Amino acid sequence: MKTFFKFFCTSFLIVFSQVFHAQNPTDCFDSVIVCGNSQVNLDVRGFGTQELYNSNTCSSQEHNSIWLQVSLVTDGTLGFTLRPNSTSIHEDYDFFIFGPNVSCDNLGQAIRCSTTNPASAGLNDNTTGMNASSNDTSEGPGPDGDSFVRWLDVKAGDTYYMVIDRPIGNSGFTLEWTGSAEFSAPPVNQANPLQPLDLEKCDTDVPFEDGFTSFNLEDNTPRIRGAQNDVTISYHRSESDANIGNDKISSPYINRSNPEKIFVRITNDITGCFEVADFSLLVNLGPNFAPPTPLEVCDSAEDGDPSNGRAVFDLKSKNTEILQGQDPAFINISYYKTKALAEDGTIALPNNYYNETRDRQQVFVRIEDAYNRNCRSISTLELIVNPLPDAFDTTLVQCDEDGMEDGLTIFNLFESKDLMSGGSPDRNIQYYKSIKEAENNANEIDGAAFPNTKNPQILYGKVTNSITGCYRIAKLTLEVSTTSAKNTQLNVCDDDGSEDGFYSFTLSDADAAVLRDLPNGLELFYYETYENALLENNPLPNKFTNTIRDSQTIYARVENSNACFGVSEVELNVYHLPNIELESDYFYCLNHFPEMVLLHGGIIDDAPDTYTYAWSTGENSSEIAVNTVGIYVVRVANKNGCFKERTICVLPSNIASINNIDITDGLENNVVTVSVTGEGDYEFLLDNPIGSYQPSPSFDNVSPGFHTVFVRDRNGCGISEKLISVVGFPKFFTPNNDGYNDRWQVYGINGQFQPKTMIYIFDRMGKLLTKLSPVGDGWDGTLNGKRLPADDYWFSVTLQDGRIFKGHFTLKY
Repeated sequence: MKTFFKFFCTSFLIVFSQVFHAQNPTDCFDSVIVCGNSQVNLDVRGFGTQELYNSNTCSSQEHNSIWLQVSLVTDGTLGFTLRPNSTSIHEDYDFFIFGPNVSCDNLGQAIRCSTTNPASAGLNDNTTGMNASSNDTSEGPGPDGDSFVRWLDVKAGDTYYMVIDRPIGNSGFTLEWTGSAEFSAPPVNQANPLQPLDLEKCDTDVPFEDGFTSFNLEDNTPRIRGAQNDVTISYHRSESDANIGNDKISSPYINRSNPEKIFVRITNDITGCFEVADFSLLVNLGPNFAPPTPLEVCDSAEDGDPSNGRAVFDLKSKNTEILQGQDPAFINISYYKTKALAEDGTIALPNNYYNETRDRQQVFVRIEDAYNRNCRSISTLELIVNPLPDAFDTTLVQCDEDGMEDGLTIFNLFESKDLMSGGSPDRNIQYYKSIKEAENNANEIDGAAFPNTKNPQILYGKVTNSITGCYRIAKLTLEVSTTSAKNTQLNVCDDDGSEDGFYSFTLSDADAAVLRDLPNGLELFYYETYENALLENNPLPNKFTNTIRDSQTIYARVENSNACFGVSEVELNVYHLPNIELESDYFYCLNHFPEMVLLHGGIIDDAPDTYTYAWSTGENSSEIAVNTVGIYVVRVANKNGCFKERTICVLPSNIASINNIDITDGLENNVVTVSVTGEGDYEFLLDNPIGSYQPSPSFDNVSPGFHTVFVRDRNGCGISEKLISVVGFPKFFTPNNDGYNDRWQVYGINGQFQPKTMIYIFDRMGKLLTKLSPVGDGWDGTLNGKRLPADDYWFSVTLQDGRIFKGHFTLKY
């Protein structure tokens, strides 16, 4: 035997599938009868009356408890396992068993009990119960025991009371019955499972459509009882009421919600075992439907008055929308003037209904089950009569400017829109050649560019309200004017800084020329093409940059109250500026004064004589001669009067004046630095007049001897030069008459440079050997006609400028 009972608990409260506040199974007299494998759901709060005093209950009492009554129908053993829904070792359940065959007012002593705390006892899990392997009949409290006691040996007809208590924790539990004994079988719901017990009824009670009506619950009683005897069937609003048998309800019963669940208690009158079933009460509010959107029609002249807000409505045209795809064979739809008539289903409106309230009227729609007229829904339908838009007869006048005065040209019919519609918003216009075509939307004319076939010509404009779709038709007369306007030009120089042949024209500058000799009060608009001017498409802004390089023709449309008076050509010309060198510098050599230099107008790739010149000097030739430093400006203009100004700076320059040459000599690295003055830009060279000049005035590593310094003006004003002397001393000499280094002499001295220099030669012992003349050939290595040996010799040189140099040199053979 295995039977499960599931109980769902919260802290200090056992919570089941329904919550109620009637009698609860927390006391013996309210015990839940356990039968067969039935499942019981209850709500238990606290412990009711404390009934476990002095009854051998393992030193405990009720905290949060539930009482069960168990009756056996066979001999055998009775055990169970209680498993808390939480596996926490701190979730603690106790139990107590009384019996057999005791009464609630005389329970006696508990024959089985367990109050072991699984956490205190160090157990592996928190289950408890009775089984065959245990030998003790009671255990606890706290750490005492293992939570299980010996199961019961029972006989048929025995009844026991069982108390399950939770002193610690807040979860529910599962109860699994074990052993060989069997319980009494509960009654069963014998209704056919293929035929639900749900009761459905139309809302036939006033007020209608509120979802509440009366039901006969007992209609389900014979189906539930079936062939069972000694069975009582009762109806309850909650599952808890059904479990305990409280608050029975009877027929006629008015539902409290839609739908509402009703619970049935099926009780065995002999054993007290019961079963709980449920079904729903459903109030049918009528067929499903979509509330219809307003039915709109246009006002019509068919009743003799196109502005009275009344028209004929086809009411059944809304049926498809209301049904939403449902089969119309199962649903009837009818229309009524009032809600009361719709609820009664009497005096329906005709299908083609002429509204009685102008502009807008509400009628009522009855949607009913074709096989049960009491099941119906009521909705509303708004009938709306939309007014016809205004439409005014209009005349369009166009110019005949195509070169043939035949009265034929091209019209932009859409130019008539504001006139034909009175400027009303949300209007569309379509054009046709006849009223019949307009009414039937046949052969619509392309209004953007319509070529008339006669002058005048009558068309018809269909003015439609784009929101309601209602329309009226008006007459459009096309007339061709043969008047004309003046052609003209706008000429500009390409002086906007880009010189690309494009220019931003101010078109209104041409107004006076176009309108010359024409009547006052005319309007003027400019267009890029002739067709645009005729059709009044894409008018140009007053500031317009030509789109064709250098020259472009645009068109001026002259209008008289939106009627074309004439179309003229306006030629836009962008003239090029002279191509000249804008700036130039000339250098005038002051040392050449009073020679003249020529300044020219700077024309590039063209003949200078095709331009005019205006110099700042007052001259007007293509070039002028000047010999004065300064700034000269010339304005160069072409035949179109477009000009540029050229600026020439005549700058001073001059040949260099060499003021000083600083020479650092007598060293390994001799340095020469030139100092000059003058208005020129100078560069420098040493010795070779056709060599490469350098920008620096200083020269390094200059060899001893005589050199010429050259200073050149970069601007071509000439070259200055000066001879210099760089003093130096040979390191050796070889008097072997081979023509190279045969004598020792100081470099850079002669009769012109340092002629009073004194030169003395000594041997290494300091003996004076000879005194040399600064202008002589030098020492040949002899003393008194005899050759001296190869050796190092010393010299002492006192230059004319007072500088003294001492050193030594080598005599080699």
